[in-house]
Amino acid sequence: MTTTLDVASLRLSNQSVVGARFDRPSDVVAWMGMVQAQDYLGALWAIGLRMQSATEADIEQALINRSIVRTWPARGTLHFVAGADVRWMLELLTPRVIARSAGRFRQLGLDEVTFARSRELVNLALQGGKQLSRNALYQVLESAHISTAGQRGIHILSRLAQEGLICFGARDGTQQTFTLLAEWVPEAKTMTRDQALAELANRYFTSHGPATLQDFVWWSGLTTSDAQAGIEMAKPKIVQETIEGQVYWLSGSTSATRDASPSVRLLPAFDEYLVGYKDRSAVLDPQYVKRVNAGGGMLSPAIVIDGQIVGTWKRALKRRAVVITPGWFTEPKKAYEHAFTAATLQYGAFLNLPVLLA
Repeated sequence: MTTTLDVASLRLSNQSVVGARFDRPSDVVAWMGMVQAQDYLGALWAIGLRMQSATEADIEQALINRSIVRTWPARGTLHFVAGADVRWMLELLTPRVIARSAGRFRQLGLDEVTFARSRELVNLALQGGKQLSRNALYQVLESAHISTAGQRGIHILSRLAQEGLICFGARDGTQQTFTLLAEWVPEAKTMTRDQALAELANRYFTSHGPATLQDFVWWSGLTTSDAQAGIEMAKPKIVQETIEGQVYWLSGSTSATRDASPSVRLLPAFDEYLVGYKDRSAVLDPQYVKRVNAGGGMLSPAIVIDGQIVGTWKRALKRRAVVITPGWFTEPKKAYEHAFTAATLQYGAFLNLPVLLA
């Protein structure tokens, strides 16, 4: 009989946190559907830890070659999506995000006339393959007497991204840039609404399952009725299972890949293993929730052992090393400490830096 502990094990395997099987960043992102990416450097690692072998430079190269794209497809939050998927995901998910932002737009004094004028200015400034930083685009808007103060600027840019006009381009040093989506990823495919709902449901439950309808609603930002419709249309590929009284959906071919125990992984902030679910109790004991999610929408980097979140960790980048500090919830076993050290070395190899443990 499947138990809640099996839910954690299956999620580890389905998310490729354990038994990593992907060779390309775009394969990871397409498999996951979306990878939350508001913490840019953390999100690079979220992809890297799901690959058989990867460096931070490999993930950034995928952004440069446009096989993955960073934009605002769901919940008003930045994500990585596969370049081939960016168009249909935006068309499916962002109209509701935009509608739900209407109150915030009014607070900021942003009306449709302002958005229309901003659209014209940004489109003109970026035409011909140009990539401009956020501050440079703010200057474009300010020069036309459109204030970017008090979060107006980022709400304008995110709205234009949600409409499919712009997305992030390649980094210029440490500066993020924006570019025109139609020029950056001209081959992005489109789908009918029903096709998109079915595809998104299949991607989510195949990669994140076992998961519930409520988890899917949270992750996608869809209405409950649209999420249910997506599940119905995805039923040829996903199955229902009741586990300890709760209905879950998952791929019909799901099976857990088990590492030699203990299996330790370092998850970045906002990793899909946590943020991808409304109910996280299968992997995070409720008594430790505030240690990981202290409030304000933050989800700290986490230590996962055999599917369970057992602590947090911090990194400090030095010139020639990365310093990693664990924050265990309880005193760890010696075997856990040794496995944690091995996991830090994996992260150091991703950064191409030696590791120092604090």
